[in-house]
Amino acid sequence: MADINTLKSGLIVTAFWEAQPGEVDALVGIIKKFQPQAQAEPGVLAFQIHQSLIEPTKFFFYEVFRDEAAFAEHSQSTHFKTLILEQAVPKLAKRERAQHRFV
Repeated sequence: MADINTLKSGLIVTAFWEAQPGEVDALVGIIKKFQPQAQAEPGVLAFQIHQSLIEPTKFFFYEVFRDEAAFAEHSQSTHFKTLILEQAVPKLAKRERAQHRFV
């Protein structure tokens, strides 16, 4: 895991997912396959996925990439295309993503 000074120079991406009714368990299974692969990417400084305790249909992603090029590589990876775009996204009622910088 990168230290805070390394993280500060990265591109932060957040995502919020909401599962369609009956799809939570399937999404958790996909996430458990996807997260270790994303964390192992060379341009990933931090990559955590969280499930809400109060609303288990909701998920929060916190990702820090070395730079925009590393994020682009992540978005083109086979595991992203297969697990996220092909398998997970169709099971979502809502998906929001945003990019951030440390201040």
